[in-house]
Amino acid sequence: MKVLIATEKPFSKVAVDGIRKIVEGAGYEFATLEKYTSADELLAAVADADALIVRSDKVTREVVEAAKNLKIVVRAGAGFDNLDLAACTEKGIVAMNTPGQNSNAVAELALCFMIYMSRNQLTPGTGSELKGKTLGIQAYGNVGRLVASHARGFGMNIMAFDPFVPTEAMEAEGVIVAKTLEELYEKSHFISLHIPATEQTKNSIGYNLLSRMPKGGCLVNTARKEVINEEELIKVLREREDLKYITDVATANHAAIAEEFGKRVYGTPKKMGAETAEANVNAGLAAANQIVDFFTTGNKRFQVNK
Repeated sequence: MKVLIATEKPFSKVAVDGIRKIVEGAGYEFATLEKYTSADELLAAVADADALIVRSDKVTREVVEAAKNLKIVVRAGAGFDNLDLAACTEKGIVAMNTPGQNSNAVAELALCFMIYMSRNQLTPGTGSELKGKTLGIQAYGNVGRLVASHARGFGMNIMAFDPFVPTEAMEAEGVIVAKTLEELYEKSHFISLHIPATEQTKNSIGYNLLSRMPKGGCLVNTARKEVINEEELIKVLREREDLKYITDVATANHAAIAEEFGKRVYGTPKKMGAETAEANVNAGLAAANQIVDFFTTGNKRFQVNK
């Protein structure tokens, strides 16, 4: 069995060494393709791979077709919209993610964003504090739960909306449960997004929800930029000079938005949520362990293309 790491933006050396140790310790061949600059390089590298580990690299239908021996692909991270799940399913390839491994890194970034915007992007002028403000969490999964935990340390009130998490479970953790998304936005000074980019969620955050936020409200997006309806975001920012938006990965037309709205908006040039040394190692090692477990026991616990 050959296990390939294909990363345009490489794992740290510590992570690669750890993955190698796990893979070779199980008796499998180990290979890497790092800092590649063309799709052709990736297509050539996957040709004889039995297992593939990627980060934000796109595993397209073309990649799947080129990987004749591929049995499993693991996205080292929580999001998996860079994997063509339909193509994987058609070829009988198991696609997995590594949920939870990057969660704390993303949660800490969300709180960092809140402070950054509350303090006028760290420029002179009177800002505000997080203490006493209500934080609305949209999707109370691994990251949302950690954001809530960290935010309590700042003295924030926590509200959440997630139709897939039992009300009792959230209430047991001291969370006020919003009955609707509209209620979440109406009562929250900050909204922290943790929803995946799916056909149901893309462009779902727009004027109807954002216009309901209290005066001085701030939308914090460490999820995916695709969930934001950018045209409607611009409309509400024009109508509401008190609203703010900060996102991990800038909007498609961020330069124009930043010029128009100044310090009311901010976007990172590249996705930074999982960019910590700890998350880098955790996600890589988890991916390697899941591959070995799959080959030795058939475990498909984190399969995302069921």
